Amino acid sequence: MLEGVLFFPVTPFTATGDVDLDALRRHIAARVDAGPGGVFVACGTGEFHALDVEEFSAIVRTAVEATGGRVPVYAGAGGALGLARRFARAAAEAGADGLLLMPPYLVQAPATGLVAYTREVAGETDLPVIVYNRANARFDERSAAEVAQLPTVTGLKDGTGDLDLVARIIPAVRDALDGTGKQFQFFNGMPTAEASQPAYRALGVELYSSAAFAFAPDVSLAFYRAVEEGDQKRIDALQRAFFHPLVRLRQRVPGYAVSLVKAGVTLEGLDAGPVRPPLAPLTAQEVEELAAIIAEGRAVVAS
Repeated sequence: MLEGVLFFPVTPFTATGDVDLDALRRHIAARVDAGPGGVFVACGTGEFHALDVEEFSAIVRTAVEATGGRVPVYAGAGGALGLARRFARAAAEAGADGLLLMPPYLVQAPATGLVAYTREVAGETDLPVIVYNRANARFDERSAAEVAQLPTVTGLKDGTGDLDLVARIIPAVRDALDGTGKQFQFFNGMPTAEASQPAYRALGVELYSSAAFAFAPDVSLAFYRAVEEGDQKRIDALQRAFFHPLVRLRQRVPGYAVSLVKAGVTLEGLDAGPVRPPLAPLTAQEVEELAAIIAEGRAVVAS
């Protein structure tokens, strides 16, 4: 079972747009040294949407090597059903420890269809699967309970922000698994999850993805410790100085949830390269704003 801060690395690209595996290796190795509870490679922050299967395989293999067994490595899988199956198999062959199941391509699907999609992809390997509840893959109470009973599905990550629904899904899943002995975990998967983590934690959701860990692990870990210790004063200070300004910057342009993380990694000394279309990079002024936000966050940590 996973615990601690969950690290979602970026996928570095060269100036010509190719995957930079050496930069990826250094990025992951350095951040694993900082102490996350798991690595989720080639997922949303890692521009899963823009990768082909061959690139994906090399990325996952590199992540597994860089991590060296110190923490679990999960890889993204999703999109069109046939491709999702291929990504699942490729992740297993590359040595991943689990899958994060991303939404299917484009279509709005009924809950029964999402269950069938999950069953099909999860059936490709024996890897544990975390289902991502977001965008066009929105589970209700019944369908969430149904996928939780699939043998390899071990978690649900919420990116909808619908706390009312999450509050109903959690007991529905627990009731469905009652008496089975199966362990199941819930995750806060909102962009800049720290901004909403106190609310999710009140529902019993203790795990969350930290995009900030990719470029400011010290700030990310300080926030995690404050939450674990119930240090509300420190939580509020980090929210005001770092996470809330980060959210405001992120919300300016669609796709900045990825672009600003990649810019942050580059600011920290590792050239992560450009984002791939259709994402857009930050402007020079916004990069300066991001640098100031990081400095403010570190000032709170130092205090």
